Amino acid sequence: MSARPKTPTSAPGAKRPRLSSRQLFFYIAALLLAVVLLVTLFQKNKGTYTRIPKEYQIKYMPADFKPQLDTENALSILSNPYRYNREFNDLIYQFNLSLLDHVANRMGLSDSLKLQVHQVYDKHHPYISRLYFNEFTAMQDTTSELYQKWYNSESTDAVAILKEVSSKYTCFLTNLIFSSILETDEGKLFVYGRNVDSPCGVALTEALQPMMDRLQETAAIRDFTASKGFLEKRVERVTAELATMEIRDKKGLNKQMQTKLWGFSVSTTELEVIAISVLKVGFDLLKYFQLNLDPRTNVVTVTLPEPEILSHEVYPKIEKLDIGWLREVKSVDFNKNFNLLRKEFRREALESDVMDKSKAQAVEIMQLMLGPLINSMNRQYKLEVKFKNLNPTQSDEEYFDSFSREALNSQQNSEND
Repeated sequence: MSARPKTPTSAPGAKRPRLSSRQLFFYIAALLLAVVLLVTLFQKNKGTYTRIPKEYQIKYMPADFKPQLDTENALSILSNPYRYNREFNDLIYQFNLSLLDHVANRMGLSDSLKLQVHQVYDKHHPYISRLYFNEFTAMQDTTSELYQKWYNSESTDAVAILKEVSSKYTCFLTNLIFSSILETDEGKLFVYGRNVDSPCGVALTEALQPMMDRLQETAAIRDFTASKGFLEKRVERVTAELATMEIRDKKGLNKQMQTKLWGFSVSTTELEVIAISVLKVGFDLLKYFQLNLDPRTNVVTVTLPEPEILSHEVYPKIEKLDIGWLREVKSVDFNKNFNLLRKEFRREALESDVMDKSKAQAVEIMQLMLGPLINSMNRQYKLEVKFKNLNPTQSDEEYFDSFSREALNSQQNSEND
């Protein structure tokens, strides 16, 4: 029998046969499948924590919020922001830093990062404080202090306005500061855990709301005390006002107050209040009035303050009062409705063009009063009327309204003709 020839063994240095194209394809497919399975398993174990690096993750730490806020001093500042402009700026500074510090404590940031929070906010505070001031003063009824005291709402309204303004900018401020000092993904901060607030939510619910509650409690006591001691004796004072526009209006308010038992209305009280309003707009000359003569340019300049609401008389009348058998009508029900009507009259007046009309009328009055006197001095003299903005956050250079010069020019042209 002939022996079968043995298969030659591979020498240690011999080359191995290459993989075919089909084998290489199957190896690559198996490798890709393994990668997909690993990624899927990782996502299942880590929830939504996929491509977020570790430094993006926020895990809240327990921290108590203890604001250093002098409520009485804060309410005095809010009651007269123009007079206490510098104090208002400091109040907003401390107010916002209290919010940011609490969020930083809850996020468990290091002392160095907390220091950066203050440093970054210091850069943004000047324009943020101006935003707060402009928004606050635009919404505040500074010319109706008398009515607000009478209706127990002076300090309470100021706190409500501050809360509205702060709520508008708190999220913007929180995201701006912390996204500047932390490495974020597209400006977003990712919070670790379930059913947790964002840093903005922490600032609103754990810091802003408690501070507003404290201010609201003190404001209620302050308003009650001021109302009880309001106008204990007759007051006489000197005024120097130039009223140029008057608005008379009438409004009504119908309100139903229901008493429910197990979700069903068992008693209804209907209240219908109407009121007429007499609102006067003009210039408080005690605040600012200046008369200058420039012989080089032959110009006489009269500078008045910006127009404002000088007086606002509201005469409410109860048109209908149908009291239900379970409803006890209290005086506070009437006061709130009276004050609501007064605020609506004022809002409509401010949103109209009455301030521009008041300026145009002031130009005509100044021309009527001072024009003959100036012409008697020198026929070459011309009269100009300017309006000074007494808002301390504004520049003092914005004197002129274009229509004032146009009104003067048109009147001078008519006289020449």
